[in-house]
Amino acid sequence: MAGQTRLTQGNAFWTLVRFSLPFLLSNILQACYGASDLFMVGRFSNSVGVSAVATGGQIMQTITGLSIGLTSGGTVLIGQYYGARRSRDVAHAIKTGVLVFGALSLLMSGGTIALLGPICRWMRVPQEAVRTTKEYLFICACGILFIVGYNVISGVLRGLGDSRTPLILIAVACVINVSTDLLFVGVMRLGAPGAAVSTVIAQAASLLLAALYLLLRGFFSRYRRHEPCFKLYAAKGILMAGLPIALQEGLVNVSFLIITAIINGMGLVASASVGITEKLIAFSMLPTTAFAAALSAMTAQHKGAGLMERARRCLNMAVGLSLFFGLCCFAAAQLNAPGLIGLFTKDPAVIESGAWYLRSYSPDCVLVCFVFCMNAFFSGGGRPVFPLIHSLAATFLVRIPLSYLFSHGAHPSMFKIGFAAPAATLCSLVLCEWYLSRRFPSGAKPRGAALRAGLLRAGERSGAAG
Repeated sequence: MAGQTRLTQGNAFWTLVRFSLPFLLSNILQACYGASDLFMVGRFSNSVGVSAVATGGQIMQTITGLSIGLTSGGTVLIGQYYGARRSRDVAHAIKTGVLVFGALSLLMSGGTIALLGPICRWMRVPQEAVRTTKEYLFICACGILFIVGYNVISGVLRGLGDSRTPLILIAVACVINVSTDLLFVGVMRLGAPGAAVSTVIAQAASLLLAALYLLLRGFFSRYRRHEPCFKLYAAKGILMAGLPIALQEGLVNVSFLIITAIINGMGLVASASVGITEKLIAFSMLPTTAFAAALSAMTAQHKGAGLMERARRCLNMAVGLSLFFGLCCFAAAQLNAPGLIGLFTKDPAVIESGAWYLRSYSPDCVLVCFVFCMNAFFSGGGRPVFPLIHSLAATFLVRIPLSYLFSHGAHPSMFKIGFAAPAATLCSLVLCEWYLSRRFPSGAKPRGAALRAGLLRAGERSGAAG
């Protein structure tokens, strides 16, 4: 099938850059979903709508993070099978993943709808924004199947070395989302519920376009054959690879939810300002997330091919590339925090509060460059549990306690609360450095890899020379 790529061959740096670029553009466009909602509601509604979209957006971001984490298990498993040239196992992993994630998406959608009331209470949504938040969340929950479905197909394609097709698909969906936001929120003035409808329409479009692409490219006929649709070993492999990543993503987002709940208790202005700041931080981390996602798929193929030393070099390159963007975002936040917050709201109180929060939060943009890339390397290299462990430690022993302490002290402020995030990431970084030196020492090769590495070395040299 066209678009499949051996990421173990050619010049490592340019392979990483070429493979990462579509990830980056795709992540930027996908982030525009939530940003478009918040931007339109902030411009054409009031602080109630902004608070509803900010809180509801955090919930949906958590669900999206879980789906991306789970489906990345499919990416890693497919990448390993593809790197080892085990095409039959690739087919089993694809078909099993579709069934497993289809069932999980229905469970997540039903659970979110059933828990709308408790979610608003747990999140301490300001009373004047409860009804609007419930409406926004209900509509968004109806589109969870589309979110998971798109990420499943994207994960399959990326595991096969194709990161460009998901970019094209999400670009079309993003145009649909922005256009319908303008209609429902800007023209029809439907506020937060209108933004939710727009998002679901765009998500459905991305899934339908992805399925149509696979059909036209003959993907279904290629992997259909006459094999059973479900293989227990494939389901186990996908969940073992994806569940720790999903839990890690979930923990990060749960910490955001808990912190949002803490700050919601400080009033409507604080609630709106933290929602806007989280959107800006999410944007700032998109390059790092893109390099990390590309690195995970590359490491998986390298592990399957027995070339982990080359994968280690790719890790160093990914960290360096991420740092360039991370430092730029940190500088922008320090130099013009009010201007950045003002992109999403006209309320001067929200702008001032959010600016202080953004300034103290922004060092995290630099620290995550190391942690995200290391996590991707561990997961793609078959060690997905450790990222979960250090995320647990950083979240529940550092970030949440510090956020609570800074918000309930003698003089609580958004500026103090913002420091909790970089403090937690610094804790994770120390643990990651220790684990990397212990489990992946430079120059070490996995057992049984020598034969595969020898078979692929000639192709690697040939690609590098070209």
